Amino acid sequence: MGKELIYEYFKVLSPDYPKWLDEYIKTERMQKQKSISVTCGKVYSKLFNYNDYSSLDHSIGVALIIWNFTHDKKQTLSGLFHDIATPAFKHCVDFLNGDYMNQESTEELTKKLISDSKDIMKLLERDNIDIDEVCDYHIYPIADNDTPMLSADRLEYSLSNDLIVFKTNTLEEIRNIYNDIEIQTNENGIVELGFKTKKIARQFVKNTSRLSVCYRDDATRFFMQAIADILKKINKDGLISKQDLYELSEQEVIEIVKKSKYSYAYDTLINSKKVNTSKKEPLNIYYVKHGAKIRYIDPLFKGKRISCECKIAKKMIDNNLSYDMDNYVYINDKLNILID
Repeated sequence: MGKELIYEYFKVLSPDYPKWLDEYIKTERMQKQKSISVTCGKVYSKLFNYNDYSSLDHSIGVALIIWNFTHDKKQTLSGLFHDIATPAFKHCVDFLNGDYMNQESTEELTKKLISDSKDIMKLLERDNIDIDEVCDYHIYPIADNDTPMLSADRLEYSLSNDLIVFKTNTLEEIRNIYNDIEIQTNENGIVELGFKTKKIARQFVKNTSRLSVCYRDDATRFFMQAIADILKKINKDGLISKQDLYELSEQEVIEIVKKSKYSYAYDTLINSKKVNTSKKEPLNIYYVKHGAKIRYIDPLFKGKRISCECKIAKKMIDNNLSYDMDNYVYINDKLNILID
């Protein structure tokens, strides 16, 4: 049912499927994204009850949204390629790099990985497309823009997480939300995806505010930092390089971890069913205490921010932004091997 639901979801995103996109999706470099979960490894953990959805699925979804609203090949490809530099365990590597607040530390490799892919470059040359027109989706405001605006990337992971990963919405409700979206012009005179109906925009804010907390709650921050620290340890021990994280599947990385002296820590992490929190620093135990990137959306409604047009939506956004990330989070002393 999982793959069937994804296919049905893709049909919602673009009833007019761009068949030309398939050749790019089938390239070796894009196919590597199939073995990387958008959950940053949380799908393997008993701390969470998530369904899997791959980085490739997400990239295809972003491309389909862009195609649906623009029918522009270059913008669509920029969406397909936007996560091509995603490593195993996704944003955990940003935590490894100390970039847990922005979570963008791997993006600089995008152009290199595209240019190093002979099959992608051959297709781009055939289609008379320059790499600089597709390697940076930030140049296309429908594809990407700054928080809290609504872009294809932000819209896709909101819809797919709600429908597939978290299982908190139905395909019909996703369709209802998606079909209310159109291209509008924002307060800065720039095109942006926006809603035609206040009630639907408000419902979208309710859904995404709930998701936003899940992206940075205590268990998530703890898990992602612990995975990052495990990766850091096996890298320091010479068992894996950072480059390997861009070439190996998550399962291959897990096998390396399980053969290391950090196997017990990894098993403890993924088999734990809850985290503990404290306002006081725990003594002699591995803990995590820091914030994380705040992902939230204040979408347009008829060209104006919904927070300016709806007091209920503004309250939901404010409540989301006030979520406390100041806890010390820990499990038990079985993870003490990760303490530097």
